[in-house]
Amino acid sequence: MKFVVGILFLLFSFQKPLAQSPTFIGDSLDKYIQKGMADWQIPGLSIAIVKDGKTVYMKGFGERNTTTHAPVTEHTLFMIASNSKLFTGTAIAQLEHQKLLSLNDKIIRYFPDFKLFDSLTTQQVTIRDMLSHRIGTKTFQGDFTFWNGKIGRREIMQKMRLLKPTGLFRQDFGYCNSCYLTAGEIIPVITGKPWEVYVYDSLLMPLGMKNTHTLVTGMNQRPNVAKPYTTSFTGKITELPYDQVDNLGPAGSMVSSVHDLSKWLIMQLDSGRYEGRTILPWQVIQKTRDVNITLSSRLNTNTSSHFTGYGLGLFMTDYFGKQVFWHTGGAFGFVSNTCFVPEEKLGIVILTNNDNQSFFEILRHQILAAYMGAAFIDKHTEAYKHFREMEDRKLAGINAYDKRIQQLKEPPLSLIAYTGKYVHPLYGTIHIVKEDRDLMIKFDGHRQLSARLQYMDNEEWRLSYSNPAFGIFSVKFKTQQQQVVSIDIPVNDFVEYDPYTFRKQ
Repeated sequence: MKFVVGILFLLFSFQKPLAQSPTFIGDSLDKYIQKGMADWQIPGLSIAIVKDGKTVYMKGFGERNTTTHAPVTEHTLFMIASNSKLFTGTAIAQLEHQKLLSLNDKIIRYFPDFKLFDSLTTQQVTIRDMLSHRIGTKTFQGDFTFWNGKIGRREIMQKMRLLKPTGLFRQDFGYCNSCYLTAGEIIPVITGKPWEVYVYDSLLMPLGMKNTHTLVTGMNQRPNVAKPYTTSFTGKITELPYDQVDNLGPAGSMVSSVHDLSKWLIMQLDSGRYEGRTILPWQVIQKTRDVNITLSSRLNTNTSSHFTGYGLGLFMTDYFGKQVFWHTGGAFGFVSNTCFVPEEKLGIVILTNNDNQSFFEILRHQILAAYMGAAFIDKHTEAYKHFREMEDRKLAGINAYDKRIQQLKEPPLSLIAYTGKYVHPLYGTIHIVKEDRDLMIKFDGHRQLSARLQYMDNEEWRLSYSNPAFGIFSVKFKTQQQQVVSIDIPVNDFVEYDPYTFRKQ
């Protein structure tokens, strides 16, 4: 569900293109992938490249399960997270083509009680606005509440009125998963089918994507499924539970393989056709690629790109004069990307099962550069060196927390003084209870999520989540006149950037 914008695209410099000669693909790609996986500690990776209407490279590397050592194949299932968004955008563009709705329809036409923080925005916001991330909220705003949360789709929509925007409506881009959910929930109003059924029937089945699933539920019971892993906050490969994000389905609950997604890419590159059959009218495909909001319109001298925009589930930019479309996806334990260049008839999909790495994006850029005829420049080595430096600093900080805990100092107030019920207006309630020398946080809005608070010194506590992907942090209680007032709870910025202030009741 989570996305990675592809910032690496803006960081690497390229030489001017030479004659197209993807020698790298035939001679070096396997070894490049194996080296990258070893450095970044990626247990498993699956990749497909389509060119000129055919799948020219498709392979699995490494393990889908580090305990059983079961291998990754081209059929191994991964959570594709926000790569689901193009399916949602395409489905809605399809309904517009059928004249069953308009992208410019207002949300309140379908949900009269729907509200955003601002009443004027509420009256004006459209399906197109939702699918373009342009309602003015911050990227990921609200996701700590929604991600793996207990609440259902309609309750998420109701809570959107509590998301106070920091930007301007229709002017500022802020990546919004609850926006995609809201747009997707119009599908059952129009068709009578839930989003997950409509996408399956209208997009997956016509393409023969029989090993693709629109919901995460039951993933751990399916054959040939990758386990999710992270090295974030731990420094070692750590297995995670599968995210339960069906409540955000249209934003990112799909599960697929590179074998199936190669069919999706071939259709994209053949104007909606697959194996000689028209799956979607060209007008539907084209609608998803129209720029609805511009992220950048200035020349980037490193990449020779002049713009970056967003359509209906797609980022787009120019790259040596060619238009490139892409999206990334991130769920705990999984990061992935899909990319296609229609003028080159080139498509790439990469799925991985370690969320704490950028190699999945570096690899995409390396392949793009090869097919665009750019001279080979190793993008992995320098990026990994930078990552390693940042990661080592982070792990050193966490180790320092552990040493401070071992000093066994006492907090300024008794442990009982910190216990009780705390409330955040968007999230709801948490409960802090005493457990031996520590405190435990019970997150009422999540399934089986807790966090341990261990006192260090200087009124700082080490916060560590039961799900290690949520992170390890130093936090403080705010007190007034020897009374606890509140606590700021941060979370891995993979989920949300800003901490939540929970006030004691």
